[in-house]
Amino acid sequence: MPTGSAPAASQRLLRLLSLLQTRRDWPGAVLSARLDVSPRTLRRDIDRLRDLGYPVTATKGPDGGYRLDAGTRLPPLLFDDDQAVALAIALRAAVASGAAIEEAAGRALATVRPVLPARLRARVDALDAASVTRTAGGGPLADPHVLLAVDAALRAREELRFDYRTPGRPEDDEDLRPPRRVQPHHLVARAGRWYLVAWDPGRQDWRVYRTDRMTLRTPNGPRFTPREPPGGDLASFLAARFKGAAEADVWPCRAEVVIDLPPGRVLPFVGDGVVLATADDRCRVRLGSWSWTGLAAWLLRFDADIEVVNCPELRRAFATVAARSARAAGGDGSGAGRRAHT
Repeated sequence: MPTGSAPAASQRLLRLLSLLQTRRDWPGAVLSARLDVSPRTLRRDIDRLRDLGYPVTATKGPDGGYRLDAGTRLPPLLFDDDQAVALAIALRAAVASGAAIEEAAGRALATVRPVLPARLRARVDALDAASVTRTAGGGPLADPHVLLAVDAALRAREELRFDYRTPGRPEDDEDLRPPRRVQPHHLVARAGRWYLVAWDPGRQDWRVYRTDRMTLRTPNGPRFTPREPPGGDLASFLAARFKGAAEADVWPCRAEVVIDLPPGRVLPFVGDGVVLATADDRCRVRLGSWSWTGLAAWLLRFDADIEVVNCPELRRAFATVAARSARAAGGDGSGAGRRAHT
């Protein structure tokens, strides 16, 4: 094949590197055949990889060949789609692991995620919380592929079809039921589980489904125009649905905020609160406390920007906490504010 084209040569070099990463030893003749090049061109490509820092050694024997060994530094690596997604998810889990590697994992994630193709970044964001469900609260885990498919249907505004396992119902009875057909509205995380909030056209009502009980059917249904959230306030609807209408206001101080973090970073800490994934890699959180200042102080545990949604009491509480923090840091230098409260 022609080897003079620079783009073709670069693509061949990447292909060669990918092959060397998949097994320990490659006979030279096999590599030449896989790449459809002459032994001379293969040797030249091997030398180019060595110039880039890859420790490729020649192996002796009847056939002769090449091996990619460990070197003194980490060279650039190639990953397929599934490997790249798995790496990003693992790094996000490491950031929140508490294993004294958070900073290094965060820097590695900041290096990996921006260079992922858009389709892979969407998979990473959709799968992000699948790993934290294991530590956030026991019980069955959501299938990451289900979360990915539901997220894709949400973004495409396509109806979902799925079988749904109902507790206490025999499995053979479930198999006889027709698949559910709904218009997905939102993915919601609460207490270590993921839920789908959807409009059911057949029942003309809103429904909440546990994603670990869903078995998706293909293909999806037709596109639809999204409806307004139930009652105009999705968080209130979910609080009542999860806890019962009589218990929805058990906390005297309840508020909704937007936290500049993905839901997987927030979910393990919110207890009986409700976490709603948003389209911009942030999350809406609805939760309560015994006092407004206590709620403000608790929210400050997240190292991220916080936006208060229509709650002047919580805004005033943040101002109070800020003033107390300034006095504790010696910001006013007089102590007058502190004495006024004693």
